[in-house]
Amino acid sequence: VQLQASGGGLVQPGGSLRLSCEASGTFFSIKAMGWYRQTPGKQRELVATVGSGGSTTYSDSVKGRFTISRDDAKNTVYLQMNSLKPEDTAVYYCNARIVVIYTDNYWGQGTLVTVSS
Repeated sequence: VQLQASGGGLVQPGGSLRLSCEASGTFFSIKAMGWYRQTPGKQRELVATVGSGGSTTYSDSVKGRFTISRDDAKNTVYLQMNSLKPEDTAVYYCNARIVVIYTDNYWGQGTLVTVSS
């Protein structure tokens, strides 16, 4: 099972980006999916999650600006990021709890988002 993240890049403050993360391989189902981010010298922090039923949670720092969604037909989770700020600059990692035989936690490789003028 692999998670492949994409969509990062350089964007000006106030701009938008959409991250995608596709799960591939052989598995039974995907439970919760989410996005985390990390900057140098800091711990990885939760950005947003979406449950198998579609319920969502957001960190206070992104609430109202970011939207997480999933397409179960494509085994993909998205993060729409609007009104980006320089402090959103980080490596973004996708995460999924995937049922193969047991439920395990999987991480994508990370995609860099840089918000700068």
